[in-house]
Amino acid sequence: MPLTPHWIRHYPRQHLRDDLIAGVLLTVLVIPQSLAYAMLAGLQPQAGLYASILPAIAYAWFGSSMVQAVGPVAITAIMTASVLGPLAPVGSALYLQLAVWLSLGSGVLITLCGLARLGFLSQLLSKPVVSGFITGSALLIILSQLRFIGGIDARGSTSWQLLHSLWAWLPDIHAPTLLLGVGAVVALALARTGLKRWPMWQRLFPLLLILVCPWVVQGLALDPDQRIAVVGPVSLEWASFDFSMPHPSVFSALVGPTFLIAFIGMVQGITMAQALATQRRERIDANRELLGLGAANIAATFSGGMPVGGGLSRSAINVASGAQTPLAGIVSGVSMLAVLLLGTDWLNHVPLAILAANIIIAAWGMIDLTALRQAWTYDRADAIAWLGAASGVLALGIETGIAVGIGLSLATLLWRTSSPHIAVIGRLPGTQSFRNVNRYATETLPRTLMLRIDESLFFGNLQAVEERLGLELARAPDTQDVVWVMTAVNRVDTSAMAALLNLNRDLKDRGIRMHFAEVKGPVQDRLVHTPLWTELSGEFFHSVPDAFAALQASRQEPHDAALSI
Repeated sequence: MPLTPHWIRHYPRQHLRDDLIAGVLLTVLVIPQSLAYAMLAGLQPQAGLYASILPAIAYAWFGSSMVQAVGPVAITAIMTASVLGPLAPVGSALYLQLAVWLSLGSGVLITLCGLARLGFLSQLLSKPVVSGFITGSALLIILSQLRFIGGIDARGSTSWQLLHSLWAWLPDIHAPTLLLGVGAVVALALARTGLKRWPMWQRLFPLLLILVCPWVVQGLALDPDQRIAVVGPVSLEWASFDFSMPHPSVFSALVGPTFLIAFIGMVQGITMAQALATQRRERIDANRELLGLGAANIAATFSGGMPVGGGLSRSAINVASGAQTPLAGIVSGVSMLAVLLLGTDWLNHVPLAILAANIIIAAWGMIDLTALRQAWTYDRADAIAWLGAASGVLALGIETGIAVGIGLSLATLLWRTSSPHIAVIGRLPGTQSFRNVNRYATETLPRTLMLRIDESLFFGNLQAVEERLGLELARAPDTQDVVWVMTAVNRVDTSAMAALLNLNRDLKDRGIRMHFAEVKGPVQDRLVHTPLWTELSGEFFHSVPDAFAALQASRQEPHDAALSI
């Protein structure tokens, strides 16, 4: 891979102005989001600003998407808090140390997957499962932020724990904080719906709210007098981290979650990059995407100390701001550094309830019930997978919910492939086309059964194939020839080959001949070296019409004619 990205070596100069403007706008517009997601991760809010510098530049250099924006995102933030919460007190030096190792570990893993060309791993989760996981995570995020809205200390890693804790703390709700937090949520919600005709003002509103609130808080002395929790002092020294190795027992507890965060980061990043590329009629390289995401997380180790990813809202802002190439990401990173160097005193009096309100509104937009309705209408198995993934996250927590989602994706795939569609086919009158006899008026041959298998054959679906054959033979006990039409069979594994061999022998004992038609070249190349090929030698047909004609001729001969390719 060249050290200089392709987009730099062939940069279209006409995009320079658009990228410069988009990079600056992106920086300004994601400041509230960056602060809020760092707080969601259990880190000091300003960590989100630092995590928007080097990661953005690293992804722009190594990634393949032209417009995806990388930085703090809700899913990785809530996963970080869920992973580190049981291991260290929030805000402690150990918590920050573990966040650094979590970011570094996930970055290294994603990079190694990219170098090993394992981009296909991101496809292990189906779209309904990803949607269910994101929806469950969004609801969990909303519940986790209610403590900041109410000014209480309710905590938990599952919905049940959070609800129980919120109920226990209900008498201690801080009324001024609740009033401020609920007001901010309402204002942000109204701005999201009421300013749709003015998208730029819609995106600027959260920033304006954060800029105005410190003046109100400071002018009315709400933080000392009314005990409104605020961000507090922000220091540039936050960028120095402790890279010493934590205690082995703590470090070992971090290994599993690191793999999970890396995997979810891969799925989310590649999915987002593909969606953006489709909209822009571009293509991405999944393996290069992994290199970009991995480099961003490694860079986050030295800038922010929290895992990052490709964000939906962040990327949408980047596109809406006019970004054309990854240069916008580099400009955004440099602009964020300039913001920090120019001074962050204005952040000191930002109420935590305002940041929590931003998170709640962002998380609310992540809830995707439309995907559930579509899946329920189109495929109930996908809908059940959606519900299982969402319920798993809510009831069992983020890490277990991911495992449930992966399990449901694989279980759905196995269930579908283990129950292949098998059709009895016949010839459309006057043509050489063959169709399902249950859907079309077709011509069939006496004492001949032609079965089309619409799935590859492997150990998981052999029983279904044998049961269907037994059912059809019971309906036509005078059958003399069985033709397996292999048009849709892309692979026959060892178990399937052995089962077909035994099936052929059983049918021979019953006076029934077994034939294959339209075996694909790669499948035939493997079968020629097996006993099945030897025993069925001369009984493979190039096409279904050939099989039909040969068997039709044999019905008219006193003795069966030899069948050949």
